[in-house]
Parts: sequence; C-alpha cells; structure tokens
Amino acid sequence: MGVEIERKFTVKELPKDLEQYPVHIIEQGYLSVVPAIRVRREDERFYMTYKSHKDFGKADGGSSVSGDIGKTEYNLPLDKDSYEHLVAKADGNVISKKRYIIPINKDAFDSSDDKLQKVMDSLKIELDVFEGKFEGRILAEVEFPDEETAAAYKPADWFDEDVTGDVRYSNAHMSTE
Repeated sequence: MGVEIERKFTVKELPKDLEQYPVHIIEQGYLSVVPAIRVRREDERFYMTYKSHKDFGKADGGSSVSGDIGKTEYNLPLDKDSYEHLVAKADGNVISKKRYIIPINKDAFDSSDDKLQKVMDSLKIELDVFEGKFEGRILAEVEFPDEETAAAYKPADWFDEDVTGDVRYSNAHMSTE
C-alpha cells in the first residue's frame, strides 16, 4: 500500500527532442471507476491497481494542491492471461497512451531551499500522449514524496493549466466518456 501524491497539468507544447526520453507503452481498462479498479499493461508488465479517492476530484472543474492530491493506492501483479481476461471485462473505453519519463524541470523549486533541491533528482515528469479515442490529449504528471513538496513545485514552462483534482482529466473518468 502506498499514498500517491501527484499534480497533473495540461501541456501547451511538447518538449524538444521527446524521442531522447524513455517511453512506456500503456494500455489500461477500468473494472470500476469509484473506487478506481484498473488493470494495466505497461510494456510487458501487467498489474491491477486499486485507488481510493477522498472525494474523486471536483466535478466543477476546480483544482487544488491539497485536499484532492493524496490517494491510497494498492498494486497487485498479474500475468498476461489474467490481464487479458480482466481487460476484456473493462467498462467503457480501454485507454492507450505512450508515457515519456522526463527529468524534472531545473527551476522546479526555490534554489534557496536545500531540502527541496535534494529531492529534485528523484522526481520525474510523466508525460502521457494519448492514442486511439483520446488522440491529441496530452497530460503531464509529477509524483511527490509529500504534500509539502507538491505545494512548493513550480511547473515547467511548457505546462499549461494545473488540473490536479479535476475529475475531467482522470483516466478513470476518461474511460466513461
């Protein structure tokens, strides 16, 4: 069990030389949206995830850095056959995307804060470029070790709107569109 603390952003432009970054091919389907029970293939790894949400985001489209940011998350490994059996039972859309793993922006934190500067090397931007039904949608997420670090984060200049907690940008919600 873990707690996922992340912020999510729309993207105004893709980073240059995107091909230089590691990429994962992801396919996922939802067996339930609330709570979120998802099966995922990431490259050749398969697993099921359960996420409990405090209030499943804000339906009015608002966002916040605290309150909506933490989710309890459990991951269970699956084999390929189990994944294929379960994804066939998914409700709604099966989501396909490429996830690029990009180093955190150099100006992510106040340079005078030693604690935050030390955590920078462990942080990555996960850039999701959707395919299929959601082709054209691009979202960036950053996971943090705690809510204090998440609140102090200064978004990359190629990010657009902070949509953290906005249910319309959750993959679970996208599966129902």
